[in-house]
Amino acid sequence: MKILIGGGAGYVGSRLIPELIVRGHTVDVVDLLWFGNHLPKEVRVIKKDLFDISHEDMEGYDQFIFLAGLSNDPMAEYDPAKNFVYNGALPSYLAYEAKKAGIKRFIYASSCSVYGYTKDKIFDEESPAICDYPYGISKLQGERGVMQMHDDNFSVISLRKGTVSGYSPRMRFELLVNTLFKSIMADGKIIVNNPDIWRPVLDIRDAVQAYVKSVESDYSMSGIFNIASGNYTVGQVADIVHSELKKVTKRDAIMEVKGIKDFRNYKVSIKKAESVLEYAPRYGIEDIVRDIYKHIDEYGDFSNDYYYNIKIFKNIDKSKII
Repeated sequence: MKILIGGGAGYVGSRLIPELIVRGHTVDVVDLLWFGNHLPKEVRVIKKDLFDISHEDMEGYDQFIFLAGLSNDPMAEYDPAKNFVYNGALPSYLAYEAKKAGIKRFIYASSCSVYGYTKDKIFDEESPAICDYPYGISKLQGERGVMQMHDDNFSVISLRKGTVSGYSPRMRFELLVNTLFKSIMADGKIIVNNPDIWRPVLDIRDAVQAYVKSVESDYSMSGIFNIASGNYTVGQVADIVHSELKKVTKRDAIMEVKGIKDFRNYKVSIKKAESVLEYAPRYGIEDIVRDIYKHIDEYGDFSNDYYYNIKIFKNIDKSKII
C-alpha cells in the first residue's frame, strides 16, 4: 500500500516506518523535522506544516497515519492552546481532507491518557474517558473528530496507546521506562514520585506491531483499541528496571520515593485488540531495558536537549519569539 504519515520522523515513526517498508509498503512522510530525520533514505520527507496539507496532496495514497501533535502532558501544560489545536483540531482536519482525497483508512495515534483516573479498575474501550488534564482531553477530542468521519468507504482506527518506552533511532528519555533507565545510568539513582500509580506500559516494538496490524487489516475494520504490553505500578516498573540494569552493569542504585499525588492513574484491557486486530504483545519491562541498553553507545550525554520533547518544543518556541 501507499501510506502517508503525518509526524512520521518522530520517536514512534522512526521505528515503525522501517518495518512498513520491509513489509512491502511505500511510505511518504510530512514532518517539520523538529527531532531530526532518522528515517531510511528511500522515504520521501515533505517538510511542511500539516495544516498546509490538503486533499490534493493526499490523492493517490491508500492510508494516512497521524503520529503528529504534542506528545505528552508537559508539552500540553506548557502550551494548552497549541495542545488543543494540534491534538484536537489537526487530526480532525486531516481526516476530513483524507476522506475527500479518497483515502481508504485513517489511523489515529490516541492515548490511554484519555481515561484519567480509573481508581484501580481495568478500563476497556467502552469505559468512560474522563481525563481532566489538557493532554488527555485533547487526545480524546482528536479521536472523536476522526472517528465521526468513519463510514463504509472510509475506515478509521484509533489506537489508545499506553506509555510507550524502548529504543528508537530518534530516542526520548522523558518516557517512563526510558527515564528510569537514564536516571540509573547517569545519576545512579531512581526518583519515584508515586509508586502506587498504575500505568499501561507499551514496548515500542509492540506499538509498531499494533500499527502494522491496523494497516494490514481488512478495510471493513474500524474502531477504538487499547494497546499496551502490560499494566504495572510505577513502583513495579522502577524495581524491574533497577533489577535488570543491576544484572548487566553490576551497579546498584539508590531509590528515592517522594509520594507525590498524581491523578493520572489507569490500567486497561487489551482484549478487544487481541480478538479483533489479532494484536499479541510480546515484550515486558525487562525486554525494554535490554533493548535500550543494547544501544547505549548511541546516546552520549543523557542531558542533551535532543532527547526531551518538551525542551525542543520550548527552544523552538523561543526562537520564533526572537
